[in-house]
Amino acid sequence: MYEELLSLLNEKNWRLAVAESCTGGLVSAAITDIPGISQVYAGSITSYANEVKENLLKVPADVLATAGAVSEECAGAMAEGVAGAMNCQAAVSTTGIAGPTGAVPGKPVGTVCMGYYINGKVFTETNHFSGNRSEVRSAAVNRALTHLIELLEQL
Repeated sequence: MYEELLSLLNEKNWRLAVAESCTGGLVSAAITDIPGISQVYAGSITSYANEVKENLLKVPADVLATAGAVSEECAGAMAEGVAGAMNCQAAVSTTGIAGPTGAVPGKPVGTVCMGYYINGKVFTETNHFSGNRSEVRSAAVNRALTHLIELLEQL
């Protein structure tokens, strides 16, 4: 389904890394379903705990304290951090509230923030998905990879 990702990364001679929270490895699983992806895919860090976001992905403590783990600021830092950790030119990250609990004021269940690191530039977005936990996570994976492909085509 996402085979175009391999072609785009090969064209640019870039490598890809992933940082995940709410999707718990599902983005990485979708990527590793692509035949031949090992040519360009470095790996992933599943950072459910804030300590992992801060210590491994270098998300600033003040971002976690002020904006929170479910924020575009955190998602952008996660993408940039995993790209740096794995020496990659492209990265994608997901952080959100898959439910059924965890909602906070202004961040309902289904809120998923994504970060994209593309050759030194960081892009972020916030999405609101509906459905149960599985449906939110599946929609997040699809959006993250679809938008990553769109960004790679544009840049």
